Amino acid sequence: MTLPDLNLGLWLLVVDWLVRIVALAWIPTRTTPGAARAWLLLVFFLPLLGLPLYLLLGHPWLSRERIARQRLASQVIREEQAPLADQRWTPAPGGADTEMVPLVECLGDFMATHGNQVELLDGYDDALRRLVADIDAARERVHLLYYLMFDDAVGDVVAAALARASARGVQCRLLLDAVGAKRGLRRYRKPLSAAGVQVQDMLPGGLRWRRSGRMDLRNHRKVAVIDNRAGWIGSQNLADADFIRGVPNRELVARVQGPVVGHLEGVFASDWFIETGARLDVAPTSPVHDADIATQLLPSGPAYPFANARDAVNALIHLARHRLVLVTPYFVPDDATLSALRIAALSGVEVQLILSRSNNQRLSAWAQASYYAELLAAGVRIALYRPHFLHAKHLSVDDEIALVGSINLDIRSFALNAEIGMLCYDRDVVARMRGIEADYLADADHLDAATWARRPAWQRSREGIARLADPLL
Repeated sequence: MTLPDLNLGLWLLVVDWLVRIVALAWIPTRTTPGAARAWLLLVFFLPLLGLPLYLLLGHPWLSRERIARQRLASQVIREEQAPLADQRWTPAPGGADTEMVPLVECLGDFMATHGNQVELLDGYDDALRRLVADIDAARERVHLLYYLMFDDAVGDVVAAALARASARGVQCRLLLDAVGAKRGLRRYRKPLSAAGVQVQDMLPGGLRWRRSGRMDLRNHRKVAVIDNRAGWIGSQNLADADFIRGVPNRELVARVQGPVVGHLEGVFASDWFIETGARLDVAPTSPVHDADIATQLLPSGPAYPFANARDAVNALIHLARHRLVLVTPYFVPDDATLSALRIAALSGVEVQLILSRSNNQRLSAWAQASYYAELLAAGVRIALYRPHFLHAKHLSVDDEIALVGSINLDIRSFALNAEIGMLCYDRDVVARMRGIEADYLADADHLDAATWARRPAWQRSREGIARLADPLL
């Protein structure tokens, strides 16, 4: 070995260990202990690859401008609600909603309102037809905010409805995630813009990502607002049900009327402002509906000071006294959520977790399977829905509270995505959700702890390795 070869090898060794030492001192100060462990494991095995990956993807940072705009939007939302005290709903003392209402308002800015109507729609094609019918009936404005829009039959139908509305003089705006809706933006942006529809992408990548935030942060919300009379919130995107071949999606969306429509408009206007800097003129309120259902919006995302979705979901789990049902396609919980579920089951609450047997994210599916044994041992019931890819996201607490929206029970939804949920403090809405949950359970495989424990060792190893990467998912 020559002297230059020796010097090069020594320098590589020094750099290798320097990277490890810097990572050990720096990473734990910028992320949670669980995520720090996963990143440090990667850095210690592959220092020259692990640290650059951490710098790129390890911390859910947003630009200061976006955080400042979210802070201003939150302030405006609270100020606009102040004169609307007659719409505020205050729960009777003693129920779980007494604790949830102030917590959710503190986290997500929106007060609970009475005077709303909520329709739960779990038929994919029917929900799409109803949405298009609402767009066709619009007279003033249509605001659509979606994570995913494909260049398929559904995209064509929605784009055509927007073009028709714009031709009637309706103000139409389409706000789409830059990555999730990449195909839709490529196909529809120019023709819709030519038709007078304002089209805006969210969290753009490429050379613009540093002005927005970490490259894999996404806006995962699905919201539609038509005039000030109807709003939509849920899990369904603007795409064919079978965009995952062979396993069509099953979704749940809520069509709402009443003051909550104005709040959905506020969420859309906030996202438009955060993305463009332009403040929209929106209707401050919507007519009260005779159904008189109490609802409350819960927006969440990395621009907020707290993990709104995680904190609210964990609070709901802890408040359950009799029965708790959670439906999600992606289940990769953090330690707090896992502990909350375990405590609820051990304390005598009937905890039912409904997941999809089909899953389009293989690594996530392996990771989530690693949690089953611990949950089953604690008494949590786990059902895997067979007929479709169950993409719906909702939960119900006792007979009192239902939550529906775009929030998955995974670390990505809790920490990285902009999400939206709607809490319904209404027994009739919970009863309707219970019927949908019962339909899932009738077509599901119910896991048994003893049978699950007998799965092959290689499968357990695969799940354990995938679980190590849960903060990276």
